[in-house]
Amino acid sequence: MPIKNRFAELLPEITEWRHDFHRHPELMYEVHRTAGVVADKLRAFGCDEVVEGIGRTGVVGVIKGRDSGSGKVIALRADMDALPIHEQTGLDYASGTPGAMHACGHDGHTSMLLGAAKYLSETRNFDGTVVLLFQPAEEGGAGAKAMVDDGVMDRFGVDEVFGMHNAPGVPVGTFVTRAGPLQASSDEFDIIVTGLGGHAAEPHKAVDTTLVAAQIVVSLHNIVSRNVDPLNRVVLTVGTFETDSGATNIIAHTAKLTGTVRCLDPDERDQMQGRITRVAEGIAAAFGATVEVVWHPGYPVTVNDATAVEHAVDAARAVGIEVDGDTRPIMPSEDFSYMLEARPGAYVFIGNGDTAMCHHPKYNFDDEAIPFGCSFFAEIVERRMPVAK
Repeated sequence: MPIKNRFAELLPEITEWRHDFHRHPELMYEVHRTAGVVADKLRAFGCDEVVEGIGRTGVVGVIKGRDSGSGKVIALRADMDALPIHEQTGLDYASGTPGAMHACGHDGHTSMLLGAAKYLSETRNFDGTVVLLFQPAEEGGAGAKAMVDDGVMDRFGVDEVFGMHNAPGVPVGTFVTRAGPLQASSDEFDIIVTGLGGHAAEPHKAVDTTLVAAQIVVSLHNIVSRNVDPLNRVVLTVGTFETDSGATNIIAHTAKLTGTVRCLDPDERDQMQGRITRVAEGIAAAFGATVEVVWHPGYPVTVNDATAVEHAVDAARAVGIEVDGDTRPIMPSEDFSYMLEARPGAYVFIGNGDTAMCHHPKYNFDDEAIPFGCSFFAEIVERRMPVAK
């Protein structure tokens, strides 16, 4: 493999780091042990600056190249948090925390970026500055937004930002990415329907919110088929349906629906709240009920900069990684989108082989992917900030 030889040498050590993180999963912003280990290692590597507490529990490491005439600053990001899942892998390094596990490979992401940090601190074969972003709370907590809101891009003068995520089902040693929208936005909604409760034997004296809410569910799915451009991907899902009825002979007074909307087009995303509200209000009014729609904005569309994707593809191929640079976009969301809104950059998927899917209790990061990820991180720095010959 034409990966950087140093990472083949470091693989056993980096694997030990990964297994340690896997044994000690932490959720959301409560990544205190993980962040502490990361900060200690960055200092031991000889990073020029290590700052903790960015975005509550994020860690930032700074490495200056042997030259600094370019003034360029490249940021590399890894997420640190785990998921509230009970692990079922049976690994000898399985989670020691009941109800929490690294079911999405963030232990691998963190370890790969640490491996790149060690190499870049040793070699400093670049002209500029590397900023390492170790982020909390990717899994629903918008940790990337917290770091951006904390001023991380401006404070450290970041020009470009790159990140990666493992991809089960993609062969180890392969990357996939694309210019433009790569992952969908993800917003949530609540629809509360209020009618008039009553006896099941006398529906004419009530306003049946169960019926009204059911009509809303069916009609909401017509939005995608009849209001959205067929060439634009939108997924609308009603995830829960509950009423205040406690018996079969009661017509509910209120009903509540909750759901998600995922879009690949920011313009379509902007219109979905209004479309959902109009449908819900119109149907409720037709049946004599009232409705309240509560919108919960989530992660934006993950949009890769076209030029940054070219650089990422070139860097990956330079270290022997097979690349699909025009993969199909996917509908899961990713809070790296906030960093890409703040700075141009690219997000790539690194193959995790034939493993369980992310968020599955038997998922595990493939350690054989580590040298590829580390090599990519290092190569993008050295190629984007070359030392003058």
